[in-house]
Amino acid sequence: FGLGVPVILRNSEEAESSTRVLKKRMRQVKNPFGLEIPHPATASLMKLFPPPPRITLTPDCLEDCILTCYWGCSVQKLHEALQKHVYCFRIKTPQALEDALYSEYLYQQQYFIKKNDKEEKYCQLPEDAQVVDFGPVPRSRYPLIALLTLADEEDREIYDIFYINRVTKRNVIKHSSFLFSPPPPISMVAVIHIPDESYRLSCRILYQYLLLAQGQYHAPPPPHSLSLQLFMSADSTAPSPSAESPGERSTDRSLLEKAGLAEDEPELHEENSKDCVVCQNGTVNWVLLPCRHACLCDGCIKYFQQCPMCRQFVQESFPLCSKKEQDEDDSTHI
Repeated sequence: FGLGVPVILRNSEEAESSTRVLKKRMRQVKNPFGLEIPHPATASLMKLFPPPPRITLTPDCLEDCILTCYWGCSVQKLHEALQKHVYCFRIKTPQALEDALYSEYLYQQQYFIKKNDKEEKYCQLPEDAQVVDFGPVPRSRYPLIALLTLADEEDREIYDIFYINRVTKRNVIKHSSFLFSPPPPISMVAVIHIPDESYRLSCRILYQYLLLAQGQYHAPPPPHSLSLQLFMSADSTAPSPSAESPGERSTDRSLLEKAGLAEDEPELHEENSKDCVVCQNGTVNWVLLPCRHACLCDGCIKYFQQCPMCRQFVQESFPLCSKKEQDEDDSTHI
């Protein structure tokens, strides 16, 4: 073209990618905790808004839960608490978190959340708190921490029992695919920013930590957020299955269903019925890693080494549902 710039010419029909993208084995886990900020523009500590400062939160939980809000929580103590969940004790109740925080927060509020209840909850500081900001940046306190925990002790025990059975009594579960499942979530911590006179960044959820029964926690990088359907790595070596009684099989089946890890999970057809961004015809079925964009169908996935949404190189990918599940789903919608 006269400029000495190398140009790559391609045919109109794109060739199939010669470099194979690794297919990652994933397992779908039910996340019982969901939290949104429906009106972020109304949440503020700035003087132009009338006191008292408050924020509206909308929980979306699959079980009865307790929502506990901590205003002005110490940044250092919160991250120490997350490490205690990993190494010392499990944070599955508000009291457990408060013990780990050493009460390093300004004010606490608590709400009972009914299963599938999306009623807005108003969290606010008392009028006599006289808080106008949470200090200069970098801050030593987060404006608000929201903790979601299971309200029913029986639900918490079921999650714990499932983890104990899976680790210490593996011969109870016959189907090896169950053994690939990560431990279920037992609580969720959300770090929320609220604008004030010192830092006027708009209200938003900065971080979310999904705390697991095994003592781990899952934290998707911003701007990604935790959804009610969560996929985690299933790469593991399955032990050889042993014989089990029908009673044990029935009991463990009910535990798996309660924890959302049974094989017959609800189909995701309605949630994942978006069209492929490339062909605009096939149903989106593939998630690209590490960018996490779900944008390609089964037909187009083989042509791409880079994500068509952000151009990031694809290291691994995994399907939202198998070809067999798709065929069965298509046959039910004819």
